[in-house]
Amino acid sequence: MPTAISALLWMWLWATIKAPGAPESIHSTITLFGNSWISVSGFHADFAFTVDHLTAIMLGVVTCVGFLIHLYSVGYMAHEEGYWRFFAYLNLFMFFMLVLVLSANFLLLFVGWEGVGLASYLLIGFYFKKDSAANAGKKAFIVNRIGDFGFLLAMFLMISHFGSLDFATVFSAVSAHPEWHGGFLTAIALLLVVGATGKSAQIPLYVWLPDAMEGPTPVSALIHAATMVTAGIYMVARSHVIFDRSPYALGVVAIIGAATAFFAACIGMVQHDIKRVLAYSTVSQLGYMFLACGVGAYTAGIFHLLTHAFFKALLFLAAGSVIHALSGEQDMRKMGGLRKRIPVTFWTMTMGVFAIAGLPPLAGFFSKDEILFQAFVSPNPIGKLLWLVGLITAGMTSFYMFRLWFKTFFGEERFEEHTDHGHGHDDHHGHGVHESPLVMTLPLMVLALLSIIGGWVGVPAALGGHDEIGAFLEPVLSPAVTVTEVVSHSTELGLAAVSVLVALLGLFIAYALYYKKPGTAASYAQKFPALYRLVDNKFYVDEIYQGVIVTPLLMFSRLILGTIFDGGVVGGAGYAAGASTRGLGSLVRRIQSGNIRSYAGWLALGAAAVIAVMIFGHSLWLH
Repeated sequence: MPTAISALLWMWLWATIKAPGAPESIHSTITLFGNSWISVSGFHADFAFTVDHLTAIMLGVVTCVGFLIHLYSVGYMAHEEGYWRFFAYLNLFMFFMLVLVLSANFLLLFVGWEGVGLASYLLIGFYFKKDSAANAGKKAFIVNRIGDFGFLLAMFLMISHFGSLDFATVFSAVSAHPEWHGGFLTAIALLLVVGATGKSAQIPLYVWLPDAMEGPTPVSALIHAATMVTAGIYMVARSHVIFDRSPYALGVVAIIGAATAFFAACIGMVQHDIKRVLAYSTVSQLGYMFLACGVGAYTAGIFHLLTHAFFKALLFLAAGSVIHALSGEQDMRKMGGLRKRIPVTFWTMTMGVFAIAGLPPLAGFFSKDEILFQAFVSPNPIGKLLWLVGLITAGMTSFYMFRLWFKTFFGEERFEEHTDHGHGHDDHHGHGVHESPLVMTLPLMVLALLSIIGGWVGVPAALGGHDEIGAFLEPVLSPAVTVTEVVSHSTELGLAAVSVLVALLGLFIAYALYYKKPGTAASYAQKFPALYRLVDNKFYVDEIYQGVIVTPLLMFSRLILGTIFDGGVVGGAGYAAGASTRGLGSLVRRIQSGNIRSYAGWLALGAAAVIAVMIFGHSLWLH
């Protein structure tokens, strides 16, 4: 209910913004609790929310897609233990994401930032009785704290240089000093990037996101599509005034994005778990968004964030419908031939696959091509190289998504009929493989429609459009270089044609390997066993982190802190205090002997001591 109300409120807000006669630019701020939230030693921070064009886009993504995921969850989680706990966590997640998006300063944004981190820990570890789920929740929480440390340092630098964390104050100060370039602005930008790489799962802090699959499938859809992972992209776009003054920081963002997009796509090509394929796809698509921000095309990054929310939520929820139909089975090697068994899931997921592959006229085509085009024409000295990496990644994305499509829905049926769900979902009285109920398929249909038409708000002029989303965001985000004035439409169309051909090539290869001749891919893997093992084991990044960082830290904490400090110093001090107390007590207790003559002797000795102190102490005082 709260999510439905928030979605309706956003629709009212959007209707107000787009109403005839409404101002072209909106910027409204409301402060809660007066001006007394934080005020210390000249530093002041308000509990203030703001709404502008960028906020309006993000609110639409969070509330509307979030509502559809909530609706889907009603059916998916119907027979799970902890049903009420799940929705409490889910709405807590939504609350903090809305705080993050609506915040008017970096401090309140950080409150929402930490809140979604907490909620993600609770949701990823929802099945806490499973060690793998509990460990995945802890991993997500700890890795994100590393990124948050960078965010905190960035805020400290802002307070030091600007005396404020308010967006308007900080950005106005930067805009008022055009001579400021690099220096402390680069330091702030790079520290913000550290935070963004943790939250948006970029190299080197991406390792938590694939393990987040241990949570229920609706959680994966919410985290991957509409909320948490987009927070880093939103934060970079919101802070574009700072990043624009640091070409070095922008270059780092672009390189991290391109590298992450390619790296995650490589791993996604060989995964067998349907949710893990989509997880690495998310990491890769977030890399695209980072690439866009790194070449100064913030609008293109937000555009891809919007379309990605539609088709990635669709893909995850459709994967959940497949898992629901197969009694919790997630291994694609045990699927096949499902298109006739679950037709609604098949057709809706097909729209998501074609959209993420970048085939026109679906949503992913327009946003992905805008990013590639902006990278190609950007003034960045390695812009052409970034475009090439993005293009190759687009082909890989098409390949592994159609691989998923063919292995799941085509070929022979490789699954076993079940009459009871081990996953805890409704099995429709044991009727075997079945379509999901309407409460689950209705969100799939809506998201499929959005995956088809969602990109039409950004059709470029070269294709006969007006780029409405670019015009809408222009009052907030500085537009990228107006490339259409210096690059002909024929060049833009040519680049789009190349990307479509690459996507079709990925489709053709997946068709040949997994539909035409299903055993071909396995034979290739046997011909290159070392390379296949390397990619299949995710380049051993988790093992490297375990050996280089986690194990040494555990050894240090257990040996130095646990054994020596805690056991030796802290424990030794406690033992010494106890022993000295016992020793002193054993001496003093001799006074209580019960012998009257002994008491008289102690009394005389005490009186003599008092007299001596009075005499000699008085003499010392006089001198």
